[in-house]
Amino acid sequence: MESNGHRRVKKQDHHVKENGNSHMLDADEELDPWTAWAYKPRTITLLLVGACFLIWASGALDPERDASGDIVTSVKRGIWAMIAVFLAYCLLQAPSTVLIRPHPAIWRLVHGMAVVYLVALTFLLFQTRDNARQFMKFLHPDLGIELPERSYGADCRIYLPENPANKFKNLYETLFDEFVLAHIIGWWGKAILIRNQPLLWVLSIGFEMMELTFRHMLPNFNECWWDSIILDIFICNWFGIWAGMHTVRYFDGKTYKWVGLSRQPNIIGKVKRTLGQFTPAHWDKDEWHPLLGPWRFIQVLSLCIVFLTVELNTFFLKFCLWIPPRNSVVIYRLILWWLLAIPTIREYNTYLQDRKPVKKVGAYCWLSLAICIVELLICIKFGHGLYPKPMPIWLVIFWSSVGVAIVTFLLLWSWHPHLILGKKRR
Repeated sequence: MESNGHRRVKKQDHHVKENGNSHMLDADEELDPWTAWAYKPRTITLLLVGACFLIWASGALDPERDASGDIVTSVKRGIWAMIAVFLAYCLLQAPSTVLIRPHPAIWRLVHGMAVVYLVALTFLLFQTRDNARQFMKFLHPDLGIELPERSYGADCRIYLPENPANKFKNLYETLFDEFVLAHIIGWWGKAILIRNQPLLWVLSIGFEMMELTFRHMLPNFNECWWDSIILDIFICNWFGIWAGMHTVRYFDGKTYKWVGLSRQPNIIGKVKRTLGQFTPAHWDKDEWHPLLGPWRFIQVLSLCIVFLTVELNTFFLKFCLWIPPRNSVVIYRLILWWLLAIPTIREYNTYLQDRKPVKKVGAYCWLSLAICIVELLICIKFGHGLYPKPMPIWLVIFWSSVGVAIVTFLLLWSWHPHLILGKKRR
């Protein structure tokens, strides 16, 4: 007869194996009769349901139904069905991450969507620039058309005496641009992901420096000084980081005691518990500590470089592939990246805190880095010949100096303990 302790260990091991993470659900929630069904595997049942759906959608039992259809429509339907089958597989069988809310299957689905995006990017990488632009029409009918250039720094005057209708037109149009709200929401989301205010300010100032570095290549990066410094850094970025860190402190200081849905005393309690399923089950402490040592500094710096590269890829992809900023394709990519970044940041921070001698990054970290690299390769390949203006000499000197300074700093930091140890031995 098994002891109670042994049964509890087996129960926890089963949960870890099934959901792919070390965070066990609250016992009351796991055994709650209203929600237990959602955590029981029904892979064979869903396989049969999916097979029935394929029979209906493909016309397998009625071949004459699609005999008169055109080849373009059938190919499109086949590709979407192929993606749907792959996502269904990922929903059931893909690796889970450390996140369990609202359900581990949701994050397996995100993993599948990211793989589809990576495969689509790889296909796009092997096309020519013109063919890639025309291929984008299959994603949205408004794409494949050359975009007009827009510069935000054409007229940097705040006061326009010659404009009787609105003498502060430039300032008014910049403040009430729809991207201002998107900017704030974006930094609020980044604050929730990173959870470290100094690191967020490094990313904030770093991106403004990226805009300054590449403004000779992209018209959108030509901004007025007051737009870049005051509006972006000290208003939008600051407010987004402030709101995000307040959200972090709220969840960080919250006591997590989850009670099953069926045990809630009234309707209000059941509604709150249902909405609570979309909030964290627990709140992990992110310990970045970039000054812990030279290697940790490089690891955190690598995270910042990847973060900024993903941000830059957004603008270069839009420019190379003729995608308007307001197009839904841009929004879908940003949503996918945000969903993918949630488990990626958690996995990477767990990787940094892990003290095992042999360790590896999680599947989501690997996938995020792969997508970032392929996006960057597309920007490099399709951007060939699009940027006639060379980088200013002062920028080349500046970034070369920064690189030399960082390398020198790391070398001195690495050799400092050896020098101290040598002096002690003498």
